[in-house]
Amino acid sequence: MELQKYFSKLLIKDRKKNYSEEDFNFKNKIEKITGLQIENLDIYKEAFSLRTSSKVKQKNCERLEFLGDSVLGTIIATYLFQNFPQAKEGFLTQMKSKIVSRKNLNRLGEELGLKNLIRNNNALTLSENISGNLLEALIGSIFLDYNYDFCEKVVLEKLLKPIDINKLENKIISYKSLLLEWGQKKKIVICYETCEEFQANNLLVFRSWVIINGNKISNAAEASKKKAEEKAAQRAFYILNKKENIIESQKIIS
Repeated sequence: MELQKYFSKLLIKDRKKNYSEEDFNFKNKIEKITGLQIENLDIYKEAFSLRTSSKVKQKNCERLEFLGDSVLGTIIATYLFQNFPQAKEGFLTQMKSKIVSRKNLNRLGEELGLKNLIRNNNALTLSENISGNLLEALIGSIFLDYNYDFCEKVVLEKLLKPIDINKLENKIISYKSLLLEWGQKKKIVICYETCEEFQANNLLVFRSWVIINGNKISNAAEASKKKAEEKAAQRAFYILNKKENIIESQKIIS
């Protein structure tokens, strides 16, 4: 509400500017997402321009991703420090990791429909993390267009609300990381054995085994080594959690 009142004064001035139809529609969509009136449209256009295979050097979102990642990290760290005054460092670190994880940022970016704002259609193949990358670039753009205080307001009021942050408190983002921390605190050796194998349709996959103290606990096959290890860790978690409440033991030790 405060942001809307502040920027409503700039509306008449903004209407005098001349935009192409494409830029005008792009600008309106960004303003609807952020609740801000854009001052420097070129920054946002850069944020939603992807790197191409062209030899001609063109600006793309990667530098703004870098900036947005750092700004977001500071915003979240400050929010957690102020709103969880009794929490220990371990809890704050885990919460921050959950909030800024690729999985969570990708989800937020997808919900905001950021892929629909991509400017260039001749970009390289989109990565699976494109939605989260665009979200970081958008945050970097807001920071440059205004300042840190306004960027913080937009992040916590529009992009990542406190109610969404609180929901992540008991959410498991990475089973592999959870098992690793549990194993370290319990002095249990956890490792992964991953190999390539061909399925019946001649499709190459990676099969990963979770090995605890020399014993194979679970396994899973996926299209990538990273995904195979994460799925195997998830299955190992469910097996082990029946014997010991891993999450509760983590809370007690943290």
